[in-house]
Amino acid sequence: MRSELFSADNLEKESAQPGLRLQNSKLLKAELNGEFMARVGSMVAYQGQVQFEALGSGGIGKFLKQKLTGEGVPLMRVRGHGDVFLAENAADIHLIDLEPGDALSINGSNVLAFDSSLNYDIKMVQGAGMMSNAGLFNCVFTGHGRIAVTTKGTPVVLSVDQPTYVDPQAAICWSASLQTGYHRAEQLGLGTLLGRTTGERFTMSFAGQGFVVVQPSEEPPGGLAGAGGGGQQQEGILGNIFGN
Repeated sequence: MRSELFSADNLEKESAQPGLRLQNSKLLKAELNGEFMARVGSMVAYQGQVQFEALGSGGIGKFLKQKLTGEGVPLMRVRGHGDVFLAENAADIHLIDLEPGDALSINGSNVLAFDSSLNYDIKMVQGAGMMSNAGLFNCVFTGHGRIAVTTKGTPVVLSVDQPTYVDPQAAICWSASLQTGYHRAEQLGLGTLLGRTTGERFTMSFAGQGFVVVQPSEEPPGGLAGAGGGGQQQEGILGNIFGN
């Protein structure tokens, strides 16, 4: 049988070391010898002796926070021996290695999988409030290990060495040490009164030392701020809070 489908680029990539690695830009391969954590429903294939255990949001404390905030990661524990392949709606996948002392704030909807050695909690986005893509809260990861995050399209990593502003629906993750806030991008004027707007009413602001990962797509907001509606509803809420 012959086909370009069977080219070397599409064959399963083997490694002698267990852990999370990319099979390709849209498919994560976990060479399993123990356990790791993954988003519920992200498994597309597996080989070997593998067990899947649903965990909600990773413990009763996080489960309650998720119910209150609308944010979190619906998790499953994957354990055993074998190969597990994960994906999320053909989104691009990126690997980030956290070292002791690192802290990463990330939208829960962009978490695909992570080493069980990492810790995470659901925390309020300081100063940004409802400007977060996921609502009032984000997941903050700490510890030593690898995490796989997803983006829609190839992202840009901005180094925060000057005042930095990002559309909240495009911000994927950032250094948890950064100071966040909000900024009204569009000034009230005659054009606004006549219904002429830029469509960029609010942005998130970042200050300090670190980075922000921005995807080339504006995800519909989730979590508390976006529950039951899209970007227009979120902007309506923000307008009521900060004034039209």
